[in-house]
Amino acid sequence: MKTDLAVKALAALAQETRLSIFRLLVQAGEPGIAAGEIARNLGVPNATLSFHLKELVNADLVRARQESRFIYYAANFAVMNELLGFLTENCCGGQPCGTDTVPCMSGDSQTAQTSPPRSAPDPSTTPSTRGQLS
Repeated sequence: MKTDLAVKALAALAQETRLSIFRLLVQAGEPGIAAGEIARNLGVPNATLSFHLKELVNADLVRARQESRFIYYAANFAVMNELLGFLTENCCGGQPCGTDTVPCMSGDSQTAQTSPPRSAPDPSTTPSTRGQLS
């Protein structure tokens, strides 16, 4: 994916209503959802929905198809995957990462080295510095 297309896609998703629409369409899968159903699910007025769908279609993140008198919208999974690939192509300097990699393995390959979780300091035992000059 070219950088300008990634910027266009990310800009389209950088708005709360459009992000909610896109996530709903991803959940719906390939068949998509009729525009009226999207409006009902998200509580978005039809005119507002139309504006946001236009932006998502323009960014090629969403496809529209007409069946009878209904317009169905579906996530464009190919473009979504291209965007994810673009964002992660140089992840971790080319080293494997993600959920398959367990850092800090000990000599025993089945035991991961972990440090205990850090907890927030207890405010009752931490001296307050509010209002004090350094």
